[in-house]
This record gives sequence, structure tokens and C-alpha cells, in this order.
Amino acid sequence: MWCCLILDCGKQINYKEVGIKQIMSKILILGGTGYTGRLIARHLLEQSEAEVTVAARNVDKAQTFVRELNQQYSGQCAGAVYADTANLESLRAAFRGQNLVVIAAPTTVYAETVIYAALETGVDYLDVQLCAKKFAILQSTAGEIKRAGRCFITEAGFHPGLPAALVRYAAANLDTIQNAITAEYFNTGRDLPYTEAVNELIESLRISQAQVYKNNQWTKGGTFQLRSIDFGSDIGLKQCYSMFLEELRPLPEIYPSLKEVGFYLSESHWMTDRVIIPITWMLLKIMPHFIRPIGKFLWWGLSTFHKPPYRVELQIHAAGLKDGNVSNFRTSVAYPDGYGLTAIPVVATLLQYLDGSARKPGLWMMGYFVEPIRLLRDMEKMGCIIRQG
Repeated sequence: MWCCLILDCGKQINYKEVGIKQIMSKILILGGTGYTGRLIARHLLEQSEAEVTVAARNVDKAQTFVRELNQQYSGQCAGAVYADTANLESLRAAFRGQNLVVIAAPTTVYAETVIYAALETGVDYLDVQLCAKKFAILQSTAGEIKRAGRCFITEAGFHPGLPAALVRYAAANLDTIQNAITAEYFNTGRDLPYTEAVNELIESLRISQAQVYKNNQWTKGGTFQLRSIDFGSDIGLKQCYSMFLEELRPLPEIYPSLKEVGFYLSESHWMTDRVIIPITWMLLKIMPHFIRPIGKFLWWGLSTFHKPPYRVELQIHAAGLKDGNVSNFRTSVAYPDGYGLTAIPVVATLLQYLDGSARKPGLWMMGYFVEPIRLLRDMEKMGCIIRQG
């Protein structure tokens, strides 16, 4: 069973104003020279007093990036170290002396090695990976993690990560929450580069059961639910397809009043939706091990057939009761690209970890580890566009 830290979401605390100092911590970013890892490093140095170590297989590349960081930010605030996720000894050496490791590398094939290296060296852990195998390994070691007094955070970022946090945010603004639909619009145009992280997304699509919670029960696995969702503003009404996220599973137990919970992905362009994606599904069925070429094919479609607006946006559409009356609640979180919208929630989560307000031994999904009101406020400070209503 998951540990769920549910804080008082009604209290908005400015920790700097009340004088709560961040705990000095050493944070290692595994995959720190990758697109997401670089952004996490920069935001951490801008927002906290943490010492950052960039870990990568290519030490020269890591050292070059660290020199850039130390020129941009005052003092020797960053360092570089060699680490190879396929080499347990290199992980042990890199993790020693650190307080927390951030897994920003798409290396889920070595998830077990990384997890046990963190446990052996006595460091806390956060990952941004979307992987059923990694998730199962973490669940199997949850007891060991808690007994060791370690804090492990998984399913971090915007997808997964934000959907459960947004539902909790909505619940804090309603007396009783009855419906909670999260929806994602993803359209970043031609400029977003392909990285190995796309492979994880393709793998998750391949095994996704597409379940949603309706009429007080989960729908049958393997059947997509279609839903028209009005994103408002310049996006408008979009046909959306259900996708199951593990972080949604605990919500009906936490909020027994919930009658409907789900996560939906928006359509993009007719060519992508009617041609590229169906071909992608067919290829995944007949060639399930060819994740990378299939991922590049889908990424080509997403970056070729598109039209504005260009951004990534997550929304929560919730309904329930407020002061005895039926009430609707809606909030959106937007950013120009998915890599930035992965890094920013991670750093906002780490700010709560660093000042000790959220850290607690055990295994946590990000959506339940954070205090959601502060999370969104800190994300807004880092450039996310937050709209309510």
C-alpha cells in the first residue's frame, strides 16, 4: 500500500517569509547532461542552496556543462562525476556523500541497479521515469526503503506527477469532490528535440490499459475511453483519449466521494491522429521491441503535422460541492515545452524536500508527496503559466 502524505492544502505558507531555512543538501543528477537534467540543474541552482553534482557517462561533457553553471551562478556550486547506470560500482562511487539522487536519465532497463545503489549508499531518490518495471521494483522494496529511513519519490514530472497533485489541489478548493478529469494538450511544434525519454512514453503507450474510474469502479483494461474536453482559450474543444496513470489509482480511496477520475490525452492534427498514431499502434503490436524507431516515427509525425497554439498544457476539470452548492473547479498549468514542464515540477518538489516540510521516510509518488498549493505557486515562479477558472 502506498504511503500518502496528505497535508493541509488550505494553508499557503511562504517559507522564506517565516524564516524556514533550506537544509543544505547535496543533490546528484544522474543524466545531468541530458535535456531534462540540464534544466533541473539550472532551476535547482536558481531556486535553492543545494550543491549540485552532474553525473554522466561522458565526464568531459559533464565538466563542460558544470563550467557553464559555475560561470553563470556565483561560487563553485556544481561539480561533475562519472556514472554509468549499467555499472553498479560507478553508481556506488558517484552516490557516496550525496543526500539525494535525481534520476533524469531514460535508463529504466537498469532501474533495479540504480534503486539498489541508492539504498546501499544511504541516499534519498527521485525519478522522472515512466516505467511499469521500475514502478514494480520500487513497490517490492517499499518496506526496505522505509526501514532504512530513506525518502524515495517516483512518478515525478508533469506526466506522471502533476495529475494527482492537480486533483488534490481541486479537492482543497471544494468541500466535497465528486468528479476529477485531468487532460493534457501537447503541441510544441518543430523545435523540440527527440530524446531517449520519448522511448519511455512509447513503451507506456504500448502497455497502457487506458482505464478511468467511472460510476465508482475502474473501467475494463485495454479499452480507450473517448471524451470531448473544452480546453478553452485558443485551444478549444478537443477529442481526447484515456490513458491510465498509476498515480490515479489511490484517489477514490483517499476521496470516497469521487464518482469519476481519469486522465486524457488530446488529439493534435488530423494526419497525426488518423494516420500516424494508428500506424504507431499497429507497429507496436507487430514489432513490440522496436521502440526507438517507432518512437522516432511518432515524433516525426508530431513535429511535422501541427498547427498553433504551441505549448504543453495540463488541466483539471473538477466538480463537487462548495458551501452546500454544486460547484465547478478548473485550473490549467502551461509551459512552452514538455522538458521544461518536467523539470519545473521536479524542482518545485525538491524545494519542499530541501526545507524539510515534506520529507518523510517511505516510497511516495510525487502527486502525494507534495503540498499542491505551494507546488503550483513555486512552479509559477519558475515560469509556468497557472490559470484558474
